[in-house]
Amino acid sequence: MRMLLMALLVACAGTGAIYLQTDGFTVLTTEAARRADVLREPRNLPDAVLQTADGGATTFLQGLRNDGRVAVVNFMYTRCFTVCLAMGSEFQQLQASIVRRGLQDKVYLLSISFDPLDGPAQLARYAASMSAEPSVWKFAATPDAARRSALLDAFGIVVVPAPMKQFVHNAAYHLVTPDGRLRRIVDLGSADLLLERAVELSQ
Repeated sequence: MRMLLMALLVACAGTGAIYLQTDGFTVLTTEAARRADVLREPRNLPDAVLQTADGGATTFLQGLRNDGRVAVVNFMYTRCFTVCLAMGSEFQQLQASIVRRGLQDKVYLLSISFDPLDGPAQLARYAASMSAEPSVWKFAATPDAARRSALLDAFGIVVVPAPMKQFVHNAAYHLVTPDGRLRRIVDLGSADLLLERAVELSQ
């Protein structure tokens, strides 16, 4: 009888721990938890100086306010030949859809590099290789290490150095409104859903 009671207590404790870690059993991974958390409570994002592909500079929040459109933000680096290329390909499709549907006044794409080696020249070459239309798809880098780290943390992006000066990082698309709030996170491979959600936020 005591063994049965002990087993029940252990089972209850384990179930309670899983409940807390999975947001009431609604998520089973940290990535899913990040998405659910943002959807439930949009995040105010910190500011950071951004170097742009044209050689200019602005701040992240000022750029959002001045532009006035919903930004679809992804994090990447120009020397990446894995997940960043997949995101770049989807951004090419999104760019084409935005232009085809005449949504240029509502939504734009913003790729931010977290690689300290990426400056305006590298961003400009990468943008050209992606056939990016500057009015629809913008590129920027964050030169200040502390601000870059704070921005990545706010978005929930984890970047781990890897061999050959590469990085391992999680990837998703982030819908950010002009008031500097992260409103939604959408998985890779969901381009149509992503654009629909962006248009909804622009209303």
